[in-house]
Amino acid sequence: MSGDAASGAAERGGRPFIVTAELPRDVLAWADGLRRAHFPPERNHLAAHVTLFHAFAPSLREELRPLLARLAGELAPVPARVAGLMNLGRGTAIALESPGMLALREEIADHFHGALTAQDRHPPRLHITIQNKVAPEAARALQQALAGSLPRLEFRFAGLGLHRYLGPDWEAVGRWPFRGREVVDHGPRQG
Repeated sequence: MSGDAASGAAERGGRPFIVTAELPRDVLAWADGLRRAHFPPERNHLAAHVTLFHAFAPSLREELRPLLARLAGELAPVPARVAGLMNLGRGTAIALESPGMLALREEIADHFHGALTAQDRHPPRLHITIQNKVAPEAARALQQALAGSLPRLEFRFAGLGLHRYLGPDWEAVGRWPFRGREVVDHGPRQG
């Protein structure tokens, strides 16, 4: 979460909420190992994660929880794959591709139309940050070191998560595993 989004939410009366796409255990362990190895330790307050929304207003918590629970209950685990490395300028991320997760995120965004921050109005480039807030040279060096060594990994997102931003830590508020039968992999669901 950017400092601007966090401070803006705090000025509006509380700590913002973050929505994540939950990684399966094996992918989480792999990505978190990379994060622990390459993220500056004094700044690494979180496990590896995939952020879908950076800052929902605290007033939306009671609307978020049932929506996330319903969607996770209806949907099967969402397919995704590792697509390579992403240069963050002052960091490095694992780039992910998942049309289904982007479609699901769009459905959530449509539900909260008019209540999203400027940052959350735009679809994200799905990724897992493994290094951040380092010199650009250090980021490029890591990208060169990892180039060609990332596995061609296909997986399924395990669920949706909701967290409260405590700056810099997050507090887990809820996690809803995908347990339905419906597969989303193109546009937003109808209905």
